[in-house]
Amino acid sequence: MRTGSSSRTTLDKATEENFPVAPFFLPRAWRDDLMAVYGYARLVDDIGDGDLAPGGADARHLGVDPAEADDRLLLLDAFEADLRRVFDGTPHHPLLKALQPTVRRRSLTPEPFLGLIAANRQDQQVGRYGTYEELVAYCELSANPVGRLVLAITGTASAERVRRSDAVCTALQIVEHLQDVKEDLGRDRIYLPAEDMARFHVTEADLAAPRGSASVRALVAFEAERAGSLLNEGTPLVGSVHGRLKLLLAGFVAGGRAALDAVAAAGHDVLPGPPKPTKARLMREVGAVLRRARREG
Repeated sequence: MRTGSSSRTTLDKATEENFPVAPFFLPRAWRDDLMAVYGYARLVDDIGDGDLAPGGADARHLGVDPAEADDRLLLLDAFEADLRRVFDGTPHHPLLKALQPTVRRRSLTPEPFLGLIAANRQDQQVGRYGTYEELVAYCELSANPVGRLVLAITGTASAERVRRSDAVCTALQIVEHLQDVKEDLGRDRIYLPAEDMARFHVTEADLAAPRGSASVRALVAFEAERAGSLLNEGTPLVGSVHGRLKLLLAGFVAGGRAALDAVAAAGHDVLPGPPKPTKARLMREVGAVLRRARREG
């Protein structure tokens, strides 16, 4: 199926992620289904962030006047209506048309897809989080559905695997927030809990500085340690599966670990720009995760 140029731009963003979205070593059917889910998740985020391709094509696909394409809540409502057509009709947006065969083939349910929409609605209404628990609840909507969809697509979901997957996905979301503190602030969003900012004597003005003060860097290090603990909690997920899925999940965990290493290597100063791991570092982390999985297996 051909997709419009806006859809192609959305899918092209897969190369920017901390980990491979649908790597070459997976079976073709898995790759296709994972890319369909990625396209959905990326488009929801682009709507929520106001990052849609210019020209209004996405709005038109969703039945929204391009003149109203800046109304993110309106677009999210229209997108949810089109998502529901995936399950009981024929959707209009090309990425949702591409998603429909995956949903049917894998017997996927609406809940994880709706969670991602809810997270982006929350982004329009909530720009600050008072506590770590509030942030984790946000991650339950914004990140955990993706891991659950991966398990569903590969037919490996179980209660324990979902619990481990949720820990990994929440960790990856927190790591991304740490990398993108300056970018998020530009969108008037802060994903560092207010109670932690107060504890480390960090103000919003401190986050707008060109470089992180000692207090900002201490706060980032604290949140990074939390993310690392979540990755540790979720790592046994890798050893619970076999074959190429083990390598895929190791890539997810390793992506988080490599990103945390990059943050640490920057002295936990994330304000000049997002610290990113090298591909070599990522591959070393994949090996380390697989070795740990063998020891624990």
